[in-house]
Amino acid sequence: MKYMLLMQFSETTVDFPRIDTWTPEEVQAHIAFMGDANKKIAEAGEWVDGQGLAMPDAARIVRAGADGGAPVVTEGPFPETKEFLAGYWIVDCETPERAVELAAFVSAAPGPGGAPLNMPIEVRQVMSAPTEDV
Repeated sequence: MKYMLLMQFSETTVDFPRIDTWTPEEVQAHIAFMGDANKKIAEAGEWVDGQGLAMPDAARIVRAGADGGAPVVTEGPFPETKEFLAGYWIVDCETPERAVELAAFVSAAPGPGGAPLNMPIEVRQVMSAPTEDV
């Protein structure tokens, strides 16, 4: 089964400073951990995809234009949004418990001073389209 592990942040769910206040060494350690985590997941044969995402000020919300007109684009950041997606992994695991194990592993990425961040990671099963019986 495929699962998406969502690294979500909000001021109410994290108790560590924003990454733009970390020292360069702390940022490098965090990124190195994530690279190592991705490698371990790939070596276990569970890696499908994963990416870090730009900060919310680079986000765009796009809606179809009325009657086929030009798309309507709203640029971030979005003050009404209290949470933002910082990155994701898509993993292919045998069990939901394994997806939870992987989420807990990446949750412990190092932050300021090397302490584990214990980031909130949402685990969601990726649904597949129904198959037609032939």
